Amino acid sequence: MTVVLGPNRYGKAETRVVRVTRDGEVHHLKDCNVSISVSGAMEDVHRNGSNAAVLPTDSQKNTVYAFAKEHGIGQIEEFALLLARHFVGSQPTIHHARVAVEEYSWERQGPHSFVRSATETRTCVVHHDRDGTSTVVSGLRDLVLLNSTGSEFHGFIQDEYTTLPPATDRVLATAVTARWRHASPAEPADPPGVAPRGGAASGPVGSYDFGKSYDVARRCLLEAFADTHSLSLQQTLYAMGSRVLTTRDEICEVRLELPNKHHFLVDLAPFGLENDNEVYFAADRPYGLIEGTVLHDDAPAAGPAWD
Repeated sequence: MTVVLGPNRYGKAETRVVRVTRDGEVHHLKDCNVSISVSGAMEDVHRNGSNAAVLPTDSQKNTVYAFAKEHGIGQIEEFALLLARHFVGSQPTIHHARVAVEEYSWERQGPHSFVRSATETRTCVVHHDRDGTSTVVSGLRDLVLLNSTGSEFHGFIQDEYTTLPPATDRVLATAVTARWRHASPAEPADPPGVAPRGGAASGPVGSYDFGKSYDVARRCLLEAFADTHSLSLQQTLYAMGSRVLTTRDEICEVRLELPNKHHFLVDLAPFGLENDNEVYFAADRPYGLIEGTVLHDDAPAAGPAWD
């Protein structure tokens, strides 16, 4: 029996970076969490302990801060692409880079005053290979939604362990995690190879307006959730994914995770009161977890995009 090295990667996880852009008295804020992992010619370090092919994770962290200064942080997808291209283009032993970014929202209270927003967290994952191709997955998590009516659940399997009564009018609540894949790789403006200083491209990093794409995809998720008279959370999931795909041509696949945040009617009969779908107990666990993918039938293969 021969022992071999399987798939591997390493990097610096969760580098928190806050970038303040000062435009006179008006300041702009970007608050991000950046995780990097790279892979390539790493046989010797695993088998023999030779670090000759290893870019220290501390250097990866420092690159995040330097890029935040040199290039600023615009759309998180663009920032992730710049970083991924830099690591592959500047280090011969690195053949693939993965950069994941979370962005935390702040609401302006004045020219240079902000309050942390209670809205969802914006996310992206970028993969870049030595052949110059990239894949971009954008998304969000913790988008909390609730319909106080317009949801049913009945006609399900009933076995000897079933106690759940059918419902023709229930609260439907969830905390959406959504990710969507862009239809074609965002190609670098420069040919593959050694990147210029700082890893920046001489032209645009991709072919999409990531900010507009995010805003419209998010709006589609909200509208489909509100518009769908739901017979199941699975039906709502499909409607949400379909709305994104039929609205945005640059998106070819949507993956959704929808926990069913159960709201149970409280029994008020002991107090001589009738509960006409008015008073609920919001349970945090256990919860149903509905997951699914909606995609174009001719969508290109995803490869490692979702990892």
